[in-house]
Amino acid sequence: MKHNETFFSSLVVAAAVLWGTTGTAQSFAPPGASPLSIGSVRLAVGGAALLIFAWRRGALSGNPPWFKGTTFLAAGCMAAYQLFFFAGVLKTGVAVGTVVTIGSAPVFAGLISLTLRRENPGLRWAAATLLAVIGCILVITGGQKLALNSIGTVLALGAGVSYALYAAASKELLVSHPPEAVTGIVFSIGALLLSPFLFFDNLEWLKTIQGTGVALHLGLVATALAYILFSHGLAKIPFPKAVTLSLAEPVTAAALGLFLLKEKLSLLSQVGMILVFAGLVILSLGRLRK
Repeated sequence: MKHNETFFSSLVVAAAVLWGTTGTAQSFAPPGASPLSIGSVRLAVGGAALLIFAWRRGALSGNPPWFKGTTFLAAGCMAAYQLFFFAGVLKTGVAVGTVVTIGSAPVFAGLISLTLRRENPGLRWAAATLLAVIGCILVITGGQKLALNSIGTVLALGAGVSYALYAAASKELLVSHPPEAVTGIVFSIGALLLSPFLFFDNLEWLKTIQGTGVALHLGLVATALAYILFSHGLAKIPFPKAVTLSLAEPVTAAALGLFLLKEKLSLLSQVGMILVFAGLVILSLGRLRK
């Protein structure tokens, strides 16, 4: 059975749903677990799992050389995303940092597609992206006014462009490499780039059963499994579309907060969830243009 583009779009949405569990998982982390240490451990566990999976599948043999700029660009952008995002959130708050990062990534993806790849994402993508971004803003903020911090906003924008560049570089690698190999190599290098931070942060929280459980969920489920799904979808759909479909992440996070953490969701946040869902449906049902 030949899979169409809607199927591969659903893989990206499934990956975004798994990413949406990270906030809930972090809320169960023991005291003393800083966001940066959690991010570094997540990438280390996920990178190791992805590399082992790729090796077991035989995806690392018989491929073109990995030592090229695109590989290190993808790995560097993934590592930079962790640093920019956590630093941005620290400066400007969770709501603003998340809104700016998630909202800007699809825009940067569209600009990269137009300027560097000479590809036009199309009006359907633009309309669906605008709808989903507005929905994300409503979901995260609930219509409340936000206080902007200039440095934090710039850092969050850095996270957005880092994610968009990671997707673009990975798209190039997927032309000649299997998805398992791309995720395994890229995340392993990214984990190595972030490894120095593990020596300067408190990792005592990992010695507890609860901390180990959080680390394993973030590394194996929200990173390894999620990015395998994302890479398989990204290989078959335009990368600006994949980045926009990732906006399912904050909706998942909001739904988990509502049902598991008993958080309240304002009327505007509920409207935002509907807008994001509508945008993703419009985009998912679109096909590759000839």
